[in-house]
Amino acid sequence: MRVQGAVIREQGQTFAVVIVKPHVVQNRAAAADAIQGFTPVFGVPVVLMAQDGRGRPTFYGRSDIAKFMSGVPLHAIPWREYTIN
Repeated sequence: MRVQGAVIREQGQTFAVVIVKPHVVQNRAAAADAIQGFTPVFGVPVVLMAQDGRGRPTFYGRSDIAKFMSGVPLHAIPWREYTIN
């Protein structure tokens, strides 16, 4: 499986952001499952990001990280593709 994401080191914290479909962040159980699945892969806390039809992002996960990421422009995030087996 391939996912788009980013590992970010900011203010002494390292965490990952993974792009998912909007329905994942709209469903707490699905979001929790996704975070639980991605956390061992990245080895750091994970927040999910989905975009609506207008491209506006929604972040879901640890509240401090999600709040921080909501103020970061999408173009400033170092996105890359990760292959997960």
